[in-house]
Amino acid sequence: MANAEALTAGLGSARGAGLLYGGLGFPLAFVALPLYVSLPAHYAQNFGTPLAWLGALLLAARLLDALVDPWIGRLCDRWLNEHPGRVLPLMGTAAAALGTGFYALFFPPLREPIGLLAWCGGFLLLSYAGYSLLSVMHQAWGARLGGNAAQQTRVVAWREGLALAGVICASLLPGWIGLAGTAAVLATCLALALLLLRIAPRARPNLPSRDATQVRVWAYRGFRRLLAVFLLNGVAAAIPATLLLFFVRDRLQTPESEGLYLACYFLAAALSLPLWLRGVARWGQARSWGLGMLLAVAAFAWAAVLGPGDRMGFMAVCLASGMALGADLAIPGAMLAGLVQRAGLHARAEGAFFGWWNAANKLNLALAAGLALPLLQWLGYTPGARDEQGLQALTLSYCLLPCLLKLAAAALLHFHWIRPQGKELP
Repeated sequence: MANAEALTAGLGSARGAGLLYGGLGFPLAFVALPLYVSLPAHYAQNFGTPLAWLGALLLAARLLDALVDPWIGRLCDRWLNEHPGRVLPLMGTAAAALGTGFYALFFPPLREPIGLLAWCGGFLLLSYAGYSLLSVMHQAWGARLGGNAAQQTRVVAWREGLALAGVICASLLPGWIGLAGTAAVLATCLALALLLLRIAPRARPNLPSRDATQVRVWAYRGFRRLLAVFLLNGVAAAIPATLLLFFVRDRLQTPESEGLYLACYFLAAALSLPLWLRGVARWGQARSWGLGMLLAVAAFAWAAVLGPGDRMGFMAVCLASGMALGADLAIPGAMLAGLVQRAGLHARAEGAFFGWWNAANKLNLALAAGLALPLLQWLGYTPGARDEQGLQALTLSYCLLPCLLKLAAAALLHFHWIRPQGKELP
């Protein structure tokens, strides 16, 4: 099988190999936006599902989803090591579960409230299971390609760049072709992505699966430290995402520009990926990620001084924070792949590490909502109200709290990774 050298042997072949491997990132991001953002409004508006019931169901499903990710990571290692020829059939089964669950969720045959909730809960779990298995397997696959820091970052950048394209398409297609058409596009993209993976580079397993399953992820100091930075930085990024619409509608009072802001944000993230790859080649992964954090701090500090009608100013914030997002997408996962490699576990236990990594990523969203929304209420903000105290609370939560968390993450990154040159053993 090909390895990292095949992935990066020449510009043209690197692009081709990146597309073959990273293609699955497109449908995975494509399905994530409707599942996490559109589904609650769909059930509330079209079926009259009580928000309290729906919220409790979604919270329970997401918590269970996060809890099973570490187990899924162990499963992925077992199959990658012991049954490499059956990995793609397993991923095909997961893709079928994801596609089936997605369609069933948006087109339930029931209308009775209890039955509808049971239907939603069952197919949410099916969809989340398929999504999680595909995500962890895909990340472990990429991490096993190995290579140096620049090569590892390039692999992740391809996956995350195509994921950004999936997010953009998922935000547009439901309004253009409807949910049924969107489900058909998802199924088609999943099938094409798995076909591309059949000829994508992959690494050979180095160890029988029974040894990989005995790896104690939390025993590795480097992993604990990197995960702490990832969590702090992730919560800092998720808080503005949670509060964006409140800030745009009440502080800026430009709700008609919401789509423009999002487009600037995601396009800047996608276009910045080649720049971060150059940054990694020149300054290394940790320093480049730290620069991305500082760029985000500068952007949100600037947002704190904006007021009603500052459309151009907030577009600049979206462009700068979008560029910072590019670093968040391309670098941390590549740093984890390098950490696993330095621990002597390359092509052995990537799934175990990325299982916990994915669980932490999902925890970021829950922590962001659990931290920012109660803080807003405690400080006196009410959606739609524009009194001075409420707007100051909104600014504090949207702009300054993420800055503090980003600076804390940057400090940890400097202390544990940049100062020792990232060469400490895990």
